[in-house]
Amino acid sequence: MQMTLRWFGSKHDSVTLEQIRQIPNVTGVITTLYDIPAGEVWSIEKILELKAEVEASGLKIAGIESVNIHDSIKIGLPEREQYIENYITTLENLGKADIHLVCYNFMPVFDWTRSDLAKVREDGSTVLSYDQELIDQIDPGAMFAQIDEKSNGFIMPGWEPERLVRVKELFEKYKEVDEEKLFNNLIYFLNRIRPVCEKYNIMMAIHPDDPAWPVFNLPRIVKNKDDIKKLLHAVDEKFNGLTLCTGSYGSNPKNDICDIIRMAEGRIHFAHVRNLIHHGPGKFDEAAHLSTDGSMDMYEIMKAFYDIGFDGPMRPDHGRAIWGEVAMPGYGLYDRALGATYLNGLWEAIGKNHQREERGNL
Repeated sequence: MQMTLRWFGSKHDSVTLEQIRQIPNVTGVITTLYDIPAGEVWSIEKILELKAEVEASGLKIAGIESVNIHDSIKIGLPEREQYIENYITTLENLGKADIHLVCYNFMPVFDWTRSDLAKVREDGSTVLSYDQELIDQIDPGAMFAQIDEKSNGFIMPGWEPERLVRVKELFEKYKEVDEEKLFNNLIYFLNRIRPVCEKYNIMMAIHPDDPAWPVFNLPRIVKNKDDIKKLLHAVDEKFNGLTLCTGSYGSNPKNDICDIIRMAEGRIHFAHVRNLIHHGPGKFDEAAHLSTDGSMDMYEIMKAFYDIGFDGPMRPDHGRAIWGEVAMPGYGLYDRALGATYLNGLWEAIGKNHQREERGNL
């Protein structure tokens, strides 16, 4: 396991590389060229410039999150061919720069949805929260304004301004896209990029739907174990793999996270690990990473990763806003640093227990 932190770049992130470098055992960042709109080519020059900046700090780029996919590809419009060609060129440039992991998603319109970015907890910290009853009362077009209002002045990933101006248009275009069509468009995309991925050993790690059920009647195709099995079987090659996000799959308590991890052994290329607490059907708050702060057993989750020999990048996912920090909601320094340290501690303990058991069996 390689412990990392997500970093949006020096122009977009309140957290610096110097600060990340000081978190014990964090050796790399998961980053992106945040100011390049979906569908445009990432030039080799900009990729190398980003890489040089990260490496100058003593860290490395462990992967990219995300190279966003243009909606024309998801919808299956004729112009998708040009956008796929652009994507292939970007992957080629990443491969030439010795970057071999790309996290992406195939969610229509919204990459993720929350009803509140700063719900106040009893301890005074704030967290991202979801309440289906509140979501059902919101006009989808108004979601952007609501997200922007509590973003602390940051551009939230998946809620970029260019999407705001097209939200009504996008909903209209997705009217004829059901789960079957969206899935088929994903498979078409994966088969088209397969040659460049195999040439440069690039692992494509799809992020699950967040939350793990349909929102605003938009189709969802990566939400549970059956969806994963279908996807991995449809393009049964190593490059086609998963970002195992415990919070996204865990939004639906019916998902057995440990079972999913073990089922997908060898095809999990990247891990987002976070905790949340369920308050009822369709209602949850994100939590500190500590097991007792939420509804998820983080020890068992980390043990499942250990048991399958997971050796890819992992990062603590969304943190609370604590100690007065002003940052992008979910992506401040303090609570994610605590999360990284906690997950590293679990990993060390699990490893030592495993070694002790092996010695006892000799």
